[in-house]
Amino acid sequence: MANYKEIFGKIKKIKFETPTVFHRDQGTEIFVVRPNKEFKNYDIKKNFQIFIKEGEREFRPNHLRVMIDLHLRVRSRPDLKNKLLIAFDKIFYREDPIDAIKSLRKEEFEHELNPISIIAVLSQLFIIEQDYNYTGESHYDPPTLFYQGWIRQFIDSSKEIDNLCMSVCSRQPPAAKYTNYENKKHKKFKEVNSLLWYLD
Repeated sequence: MANYKEIFGKIKKIKFETPTVFHRDQGTEIFVVRPNKEFKNYDIKKNFQIFIKEGEREFRPNHLRVMIDLHLRVRSRPDLKNKLLIAFDKIFYREDPIDAIKSLRKEEFEHELNPISIIAVLSQLFIIEQDYNYTGESHYDPPTLFYQGWIRQFIDSSKEIDNLCMSVCSRQPPAAKYTNYENKKHKKFKEVNSLLWYLD
């Protein structure tokens, strides 16, 4: 894979209706397509769609796939909670997702939806998708903090997964503790924060 800037550049160069593979692992593939048609609230020049292919099965994952997978992982391996938080924060901070999860590649998880490299690359692509396509008003600066706040909460929270999913699907914001110091629109915003500051 590659860091945020390199992948963002690659996405901008994808030709319309040309599936472009971004990652493969254990028989699972992530590819991106730029549809050559108008969608409501989307700029045709910026819109791209993310797909997963498992064998002959293809589908479009959404943000919940990453969040549920991470919640399942930490439930089966609570000892790895901080490592998971650090890895997915690094992805949010625009590092290479494969480098970010390096220390987790050999760990075994009883429950997961996909290989962790697939989940890491998906997370990077979702962040890029929001950065590239999102044009609406947001209570967050950067707007991707809404997504990352929920990533942190799904890993850290002791709430049941159905309650967490219901909150996300109803567009509730993540708990402020996971975003406020990094949100330039929040009164508690700080220019410099320590690693895992939201766990203090």
